[in-house]
Amino acid sequence: MAEDWKLPRIGTSDEPLRLAILISGSGSGMEALVRHQQKSECLHTTSVVISDRANASGLSKAEALGVNAIAIPLPDISDRLERRIAHENEVTKALLNSDVEVIILSGYMRILTPSFVKPWAGRILNIHPSLLPDFPGAHAHRDVIAAKATKSGCTVHFVDSGMDTGPIIAQEQVDVLPEDDEDSLAEKVKLKEHLLYPMVIDMLSSGKIKSP
Repeated sequence: MAEDWKLPRIGTSDEPLRLAILISGSGSGMEALVRHQQKSECLHTTSVVISDRANASGLSKAEALGVNAIAIPLPDISDRLERRIAHENEVTKALLNSDVEVIILSGYMRILTPSFVKPWAGRILNIHPSLLPDFPGAHAHRDVIAAKATKSGCTVHFVDSGMDTGPIIAQEQVDVLPEDDEDSLAEKVKLKEHLLYPMVIDMLSSGKIKSP
């Protein structure tokens, strides 16, 4: 399915761009982004944090930061595709209720259906813990270590209907040392993620990123 890219409006200090951050776990990237928004003159703000897991610790972190946080677990539907679509319909309702303009995926461990992505193309961003197009998928650090790669990092990209295949916006690199394991590599990459993602969203909200 070809994307019809449409970037968001430019934010202002009086009317910042309204974001939803989608998470599945601890929400460390979400926390870094919200703290960035709260400590600086920012052209974007987080309207809602949504998790597909009711026990995600990132939900309580969002609430502690004063951000509306809701869990939308997958419904109890046996058919896999019907379950995905029903879940995404509930997510869409929450986005509309919060008047969201841009979706930020931050450790969100679900692949979105093309029908969900299409109307948001150009307004969904993801951050992936490798230097795409190398090492896509859910086990990037494991795959980097197994391949004995000497470089890794993180990539911010627009989301399309594939898995980690959307147009790349920005990347940051780290060295992979012989003594690194999955955990130590993940910590190094996470430090870069927490700087890169807010910077890219600053650029998006100020009109400094061009349409793919």
